[in-house]
Amino acid sequence: MKIGIDKLHFATSHLYVDMAELATARNEAPDKYLIGIGQAKMAVIPPSQDAVTLAANAAYPMLTAADIDAIDLLIVATESGVDNSKAAAIYVAQLLGLKRRVRTIELKEACYAATAGVQFARDHVQVHPDKKALVIGTDVARYGLHTAGEPTQGGGAVTMLISANPQVLALNDDAVVLSQDVMDFWRPLYHTEALVDGKYSSNIYIDYFQDVFKTHLTEQQRTLADFKALTFHLPYTKMGLKALRSVLPLADTTQQAALLTHFEAARALNRQVGNLYTGSLYLSLLSLLVSDANLQADDLIGLFSYGSGAEGEFYTGRLQANYQHGVDLGLPQRLARRQRIDIATYEDLFTHQLQWQAADQTIDYATDPHRFVLTGQKQEQRQYRDQRG
Repeated sequence: MKIGIDKLHFATSHLYVDMAELATARNEAPDKYLIGIGQAKMAVIPPSQDAVTLAANAAYPMLTAADIDAIDLLIVATESGVDNSKAAAIYVAQLLGLKRRVRTIELKEACYAATAGVQFARDHVQVHPDKKALVIGTDVARYGLHTAGEPTQGGGAVTMLISANPQVLALNDDAVVLSQDVMDFWRPLYHTEALVDGKYSSNIYIDYFQDVFKTHLTEQQRTLADFKALTFHLPYTKMGLKALRSVLPLADTTQQAALLTHFEAARALNRQVGNLYTGSLYLSLLSLLVSDANLQADDLIGLFSYGSGAEGEFYTGRLQANYQHGVDLGLPQRLARRQRIDIATYEDLFTHQLQWQAADQTIDYATDPHRFVLTGQKQEQRQYRDQRG
């Protein structure tokens, strides 16, 4: 029985900053951002959006009544949680109108947690093939204004419906996992922005990829030539390119060129959005599926997931014949319609997020076009609104 990703959808803000403009404002050469880190645009998340609303906005358009009836597991993976106790999944389930007999949990391990969610969901459906699981990676990546990490910010949510007989990608039982205590990136409870040792984190990322990928090749008796494409967690897209280049010597020149071409398709949309933390790998997968015209049924796709702290995993899936029926084909057009904002507006939105304090707060959501919005806080409870409900 095949189990895997049946549907794949994405949501982000309607606002973005041009990376060349941000570079100029920070007295940097534009190519440092455009080429050096491989980013063209950065999603700007307004105060009216958070991990909960992004998740709900990503999931709602792809779910049918039949899907909602079959879902009995909702996993929300995030490192941008809105409560130290209550799972973001509880809020999301309510906004989506899921039934009460649904197990709802939140997972955390930096950018890796959505992959854990996918594997847990796969095992769940294996036991309950008549059921479906909804897995969402949702985050707002924040490092602070005028910091080294600022150009690797962003935000959004990727939602995946896991089922038997999937339309998009049948997942193989071949994962290799590596987990160690590494202080390359962390966010103490008293910080709203992450702390990161950038160069160290980049080196750990490459080391983890080398370890799990080469172990996978040995255990599965595969070669690099067996893969149609490799997809990566992309905190910034140059990071994935570095990882890919580190294994290209394992292939001949023709295969190297093909893998690089597929990688460009797999990072096309990430270049337009920025860092998604838990959703980053799966936006790359979605980018590959909507941008690459040279894919066909049964292609072997590799997925490398990484979360600082640190945990890595490499696993694979087989592309299904009707994969385009389950993917978000309209995403490139939606991204193209976003509103470009200037640096002053971006900085104002960044500094006026909902504050971590007990007082009642209100948020201006009048210009937010999304269905689900955050309207503020009342009696220490976050207030969400369905603008079309």
